[in-house]
Amino acid sequence: MPWISETAKKISWDRIEELVDATLAEARARICAAPKRVLLLPPDITRMHSGSGRITEMLYHRLADEAEVHLIPTLGQHVPHTPHENRQMFGSVPEERIHVHDWRDGCVKIGEVSADVVRETSGGVADWAMPLWLNRMLIEESWDLIINVGHVVPHEVLGFANHNKNYFIGLAGRELLNTSHMMAATCGIENNLGCLITPVRECFNRAEEQYLSHLPDLYVQLVLARDDEGELVHTGVHVGDDLETYLAAARQSRDENITIFDEPLERVVCVMQGDEFFSTWVANKAIYRTRMAMADGGQLTIIAPGLKRFGEQDEIDDLIRKYGYIERERILELYKTNEDMQRAANGTAHLMNGTTDGRFQVTYAPGHLGREEIEGIHFQYADINETLARYQIEGRREGWNETADGERFFYIPTPSAGLWATQAKLDQRVDFAAEA
Repeated sequence: MPWISETAKKISWDRIEELVDATLAEARARICAAPKRVLLLPPDITRMHSGSGRITEMLYHRLADEAEVHLIPTLGQHVPHTPHENRQMFGSVPEERIHVHDWRDGCVKIGEVSADVVRETSGGVADWAMPLWLNRMLIEESWDLIINVGHVVPHEVLGFANHNKNYFIGLAGRELLNTSHMMAATCGIENNLGCLITPVRECFNRAEEQYLSHLPDLYVQLVLARDDEGELVHTGVHVGDDLETYLAAARQSRDENITIFDEPLERVVCVMQGDEFFSTWVANKAIYRTRMAMADGGQLTIIAPGLKRFGEQDEIDDLIRKYGYIERERILELYKTNEDMQRAANGTAHLMNGTTDGRFQVTYAPGHLGREEIEGIHFQYADINETLARYQIEGRREGWNETADGERFFYIPTPSAGLWATQAKLDQRVDFAAEA
């Protein structure tokens, strides 16, 4: 059970500071009374709006006088932070204490999730082993205390983000990233989104119990929702060292972060913040989180002022440029014979998640990419300045809005913070695992 579980319409930063102090008191009582080496594992800058970085900064300074404290942003395969981005995310944490996760050469193998388990949890849809390659610094160095900090929100691979996602994706190596993402995509993105326990989550839960139970760790799980003024605020803080801590946060997120419609939406406009989202690899969350609400033949416009590439890594960028977001079945067909798709299977999975299968149209208004590039990956292009002038997003709140000439659209200012779906789409999901 969670050590701390607090929910409210709005949890102030003053209260969060008190909860950080309470977290450390619990950690000293339950894990280590006087930690000398501490590892902090927060998300990367794509979760900056969650306040996880600020909480990580609080933890650092409360521990730094008594312990050697290190920090690894759980990047997965995302682009490492620049020093400027580290300051944006983690404030005054010294740069030399922030370490880059190296998914190519900085991991060691600790075991595997067997093909039998993968087959069992996926109902036979996936049938390969999942090699567990994790960050060398996490595994090989000695730690008295490990604190995971993160935002629990609907997610396309694990149903809800964070918890042991920090380890098995955020600090994972290539083979684990490939096999886990391909497993999730093969099960189907709409069968993962908003589910408490997905097939991949079940595999990770078993792997954590088998291989990581010795770690002196805990989780600080945050839930955010919009208040009456439309601002994204903290509504939940759940702290503990077990699966129930995740489930408490995920249940709250399910209640607060999923918007359900009776009828599908014909016209949706989203914005992906320019200081967080620089690639379609992450900006496509606008597609993931709205796809279950979109009407057949509908139009999704994504305003992305920071967009300057497709993949987070050159290899994935090349893959996206080569194949584009084509139909899911066509991607699976190509995957069988194309070595580049097999080598970068997590990229192939991303293409499967990002396609609309022709059901609705996606238009990107990017800050730094041209028409030819956007249309080359099978999306529509719109000029960002013309789009901003038309939709006047500054100050708009989530919900139904109208342009000056009468176009009605549903506006979502932070797609990465929730999930939008019709009840019919939710009812159509395949239940791979009984909900906890």
